[in-house]
Amino acid sequence: MLIEFSVTNFRSFRERQTLSMVAAPRLRKRENVFKPESAGEKFSDLLKVAVIYGPNASGKSNLLKALDVVRRIAQREPSTRNIPLPISPFRFDAALADQPSVFELNFIHAGMRYQFTLSATSERIVGEKLLVYPKGHESLLYERLHSAKGESYEFGALLQDSLSAELLDAWQKLTPPKLLFIAQAMANSSEALTPLKVPFEWLSKSSFSLLNGMDDMADLAQEIAAEDEFGAKAIAAFLRDVDVPISKMTVETLELPHVGSNALSKLFEKENKSINAAPTASKRTVLTHKTALGDADLSYEDESEGTKNLIGFWLPWVTKDPSYGAERLLIVDELDSSLHPKIVAALVEKHINSSVPSQLIFTTHDTHLMDAKLLRRDQFWITERDMNGATQLRSIHDFEGRESEDIEKRYYEGRYRGLPFVKRSA
Repeated sequence: MLIEFSVTNFRSFRERQTLSMVAAPRLRKRENVFKPESAGEKFSDLLKVAVIYGPNASGKSNLLKALDVVRRIAQREPSTRNIPLPISPFRFDAALADQPSVFELNFIHAGMRYQFTLSATSERIVGEKLLVYPKGHESLLYERLHSAKGESYEFGALLQDSLSAELLDAWQKLTPPKLLFIAQAMANSSEALTPLKVPFEWLSKSSFSLLNGMDDMADLAQEIAAEDEFGAKAIAAFLRDVDVPISKMTVETLELPHVGSNALSKLFEKENKSINAAPTASKRTVLTHKTALGDADLSYEDESEGTKNLIGFWLPWVTKDPSYGAERLLIVDELDSSLHPKIVAALVEKHINSSVPSQLIFTTHDTHLMDAKLLRRDQFWITERDMNGATQLRSIHDFEGRESEDIEKRYYEGRYRGLPFVKRSA
């Protein structure tokens, strides 16, 4: 579970900015928080949801991209060693152009608390550091640093005793500039490095990011429905739960005409594909709508953008449940895209009321949630740009106010800042 995340010198972020999932004390709506299990220490409650508001181009999406950087780098294959890292420093300050971006993740996984810090440019990893907190006491697992003198490593007591000088030297040579040491260690399955397995699992697999719309997820959901009747039924049930009257989802197989030398074969030739490899069938998704006049079938293409987005959202929604594997942090850019505010509120409420704690972080322009009485003050965050063009991130709870105040009204009054300034025509 994510405790807090900090980012420095990345895209619109200049100085260090922190998103915290630590629940503020003494606020009501206790169903919005959960008690994490952390070995040997009593840790603060964590929030199930954080929602980020702000004007266009204020840095909301950049925050979610920053949250996803470590996962993307942790999942890189050795074959990508020559591909630039997904790093872009703050561009409005020339002094930072050659400086590394810094990302810090504090999290709890498998009952243990960790802190992972990554500093990197697009050309190389400059540093990575992993701390563990058994019984609440800080202990170094390893630290990697790059300087003008080369690469250096420091190993904590948990690893040092089981690693020979020869092995240490080998690891330094085996880890390329653009790959994480912890990823290389897991890829080579060194027995001496097993204490790194648990934190690496969280860093590489425990978040699911939807940053570029739902189209790819909708395609994947349809593939699942085509292969598994249970998947089709689950998608239809999910849609009904948010008041889309779908009684059934089916995927039909359509035979394609003989390819021969027609336009279809020319298309495949143009794409450097063999004519023999051209498909002989295609699939069509059909959704059956239940109405007072009877059932009516609509193809996926004829559905509204909102329904298509919900179909795409189904897969990450169900897989955030730990029963599907590691506990999930679901990150969504513009959750309200093509969705009615009440559907967004219903999804957030379902997440809050889930019997298994997981976390949801998303951006939105829809202020209906501020007035829906679902979330606490400490779950609302605001982004805005300062005079240098840098993103500032603040929690509404940082502003003076009562728990019972009308958050939406005060937001539009500018009490929390983070509103667009629109110049009126003369």
